Amino acid sequence: MPSQKIETGHQDTVHDVAMDFYGKRIATASSDSTIKIVGVSNNTHQHLATLTGHQGPVWQVAWAHPKFGSLLASCCYDGRVIIWKEGNQNEWAQAHVFDDHKSSVNSIAWAPHELGLCLACGSSDGNISVFTARADGGWDASRIDQAHPVGVTSVSWAPSTAPGALVGSGLLDPVQKLCSGGCDNTVKVWKLYNGIWKMDCFPALQMHTDWVRDVAWAPNLGLPKSTIASASQDGKVIIWTVAKEGDQWEGKVLHDFGTPVWRVSWSLTGNILAVADGNNNVTLWKEAVDGEWQQVTVVEP
Repeated sequence: MPSQKIETGHQDTVHDVAMDFYGKRIATASSDSTIKIVGVSNNTHQHLATLTGHQGPVWQVAWAHPKFGSLLASCCYDGRVIIWKEGNQNEWAQAHVFDDHKSSVNSIAWAPHELGLCLACGSSDGNISVFTARADGGWDASRIDQAHPVGVTSVSWAPSTAPGALVGSGLLDPVQKLCSGGCDNTVKVWKLYNGIWKMDCFPALQMHTDWVRDVAWAPNLGLPKSTIASASQDGKVIIWTVAKEGDQWEGKVLHDFGTPVWRVSWSLTGNILAVADGNNNVTLWKEAVDGEWQQVTVVEP
């Protein structure tokens, strides 16, 4: 598929781009305080909407699963998370505003749809909040206080099927787990026990020597192994794996990029990792049979 250049119309830096479930629209988040929705098809694109309401740089946007309707979440330097709902086509309104955080909200992630409409948010105030929609239209909130006391940079949900569920004794209750990265250079794993979030890795995963910029939990396709990728200011991407529940996580350096690494993202099948680094390169990596990671391609801008 040939690459397509899309003019977003933003007046400042674009921090995040998210494609909707069907691959028909992208949402972009920018320092100009706005979010733009662009329709993409074949070789054309058209501007569909501009969402205004934030008062500062918008760091991330995330589409909810379409079974919940046309919903988009955004997080901002202003400390707020906004849930946007599309009513008539391309007409967006603020359905809900969360202002629980006292400083910049740096990362948001919708839980796997099997867990319901549920959004995790990581903030510079050190806390992670998890908002879950109720049937009456309200939201329940739970918190991980001081998850990374000097600031949370990134959050990512575990797949909802328990590792090994497809080869084990049938499907279990969905798993509620997430991982986070922070300015304390660590990656942490959290699990919901009886309504309370507790750390599920001891100690915290420590191999980075500078801020963790992004974490991404890989789809597991029913295999027993769990995998998390983390990207850091220190230039390294680390692949963390745990063979089975209760074991220790082990980290392995995928590559030292020699420049800060901003984002990591898994393919839907979980076997290819995309890495965006400070030299404006996006590279794709795949694990070889011998367990070594190899670069398979560079995405040409």
